[in-house]
Amino acid sequence: MNQPQALSDILTAYLRETGLEQAVLEQRLERLWPELMGPQVAQLTESVQIKDGTLHLKIRSAALRQQLFDCRRQVIDKLNHAVNASVIKSVRLS
Repeated sequence: MNQPQALSDILTAYLRETGLEQAVLEQRLERLWPELMGPQVAQLTESVQIKDGTLHLKIRSAALRQQLFDCRRQVIDKLNHAVNASVIKSVRLS
């Protein structure tokens, strides 16, 4: 007899098999940006888009843009850790 599986495990397997997992994780990270980075960073962020492993940020503050550029590795690690997957590989700031 088959063991019951959690619905989340079934859904994860389906997303992985169909190639949709990356897109779902990218959208989740876009939504989580304010929570993960805090209200001050979120307030100065005009747009957050993730495409093909690249985080595209449009930042209103030159000082914040430079700070995010300087610590982009930490930002990548923090976001990837939040979804327990290697979704973000690089960051582009404007």
